Amino acid sequence: MAKRSVALVGALLIVAIVACIVIWRPDRAARVGAGMAAHNLCSATFVAGLDPEDSLQELVRPIIGEPLGRYLHYRVDRADQSVSTSFLGVFHARARFIPGYGCQMVFADTPPAPAPRPVLPADVTDGFAPAEAVKSTDPAINAALDQVFDEHPGEPIKDVKAVVIVKDGHVIAERYAPGFDVNTPLLSYSVAKSFTNALLGVLVRQGRLRVDQPVNAPEWRAAGDPRARITIEDLLRMRSGLDIKESDSGFDPVGRMEFLKDDMAAYAAQQPLRTAIGSEWDYTSGNTLILDRLLGQTVGGGAKGMRDFAERELLQPAHLGNLTMEFDGSGVFVGSSYVYAPARTYARFGELYLHDGVAPNGQRILPEGWVAWSRRSTLGEPYGAGFWTNDGSSHVAAQRVAAGFPKDGFYASGFLGQRIYVVPSEHLVVVRFGYSRPPAFGIGDDIALIAAAIRATRQ
Repeated sequence: MAKRSVALVGALLIVAIVACIVIWRPDRAARVGAGMAAHNLCSATFVAGLDPEDSLQELVRPIIGEPLGRYLHYRVDRADQSVSTSFLGVFHARARFIPGYGCQMVFADTPPAPAPRPVLPADVTDGFAPAEAVKSTDPAINAALDQVFDEHPGEPIKDVKAVVIVKDGHVIAERYAPGFDVNTPLLSYSVAKSFTNALLGVLVRQGRLRVDQPVNAPEWRAAGDPRARITIEDLLRMRSGLDIKESDSGFDPVGRMEFLKDDMAAYAAQQPLRTAIGSEWDYTSGNTLILDRLLGQTVGGGAKGMRDFAERELLQPAHLGNLTMEFDGSGVFVGSSYVYAPARTYARFGELYLHDGVAPNGQRILPEGWVAWSRRSTLGEPYGAGFWTNDGSSHVAAQRVAAGFPKDGFYASGFLGQRIYVVPSEHLVVVRFGYSRPPAFGIGDDIALIAAAIRATRQ
């Protein structure tokens, strides 16, 4: 009898293990990890000009986690301008650098890369900032900067790389980590979603799109498909109802979309509804990729067409120089995650939103009122339309306001602590980029810096 019980328990254990493998697919997560490493090391090396070994230790392995990170290996091919990775010696990935377009995952059927192009240079002639980094002479601001950068034993690592403070259209203070400076392109992660907001805003101003129009994705055109009612605004406000979970775990659909798929938007659009459209806020990069595909189709011309449009209508007039937009294998801007630019360029982007979408030369880039619409709370959440916001009734937003980040403030935000804070009432923009660890990714120190800057510049 005892032997039968042991055998039964053993059989049940085997069934449970097999079921877990089938459901969770650890092999898929391993391939996602290899893909993430290949892409991020490629961009860090060839776009940002950083040391790949430093980027492995600071950016890649903390995401994969230990001890698994020890089993990741990489090879940089500078002649081919690519990075190959191997995870556990079994799962492989490769990313290639395309001048002017950043890095792209390479699969067996990935189309040929677009022709190389130069990146729009930074404008240093308009008085926004001098050539060298601006050092503050204000003791309160310097103390707050120390707090942002300083590490403390027993607390989550912050690993801050760059901070820029802009008041009344001029840089008044900035600080960079060793190896980074005013020209170093920085990874955006989800700050890129706010650039998607800007590109959409341009097309709305031009009358080529409306935020209330259905997306009309080809995957949703069958008779009776409820997803056909999803609008552009539903995607931008993360209320589409689509089941595209994002957990940054490697097991989630967004991880598979970003690192295992050439056509990211098609994969995202194939997912079913989880909730009724417009009924629930659920943050996912899948929504943004579907929208980016629509933007690209509206502009036309694939990756080159979108890049030409962005330079002409957004980057040049807003003085957003040395900025790289990355694209997937189908030629769609990965506007959920992958913009690279120096901290000052991100600050200039914040200035565009500080001034309701008007460029430094007075040219209107975004529709009048677009910024107010973008920062308006969605379903009571601390999120608007491509920006996080202090608007609305969210207790999280109320906590930020109580800590010194004014009620009219809003910000672009990316995984690991990339942020562009905008405070219209104070004519203030604060940029902070790093590789910070959860749970808060250093946001408490950022808000203390905002509060210090407000106090110092009101005097």
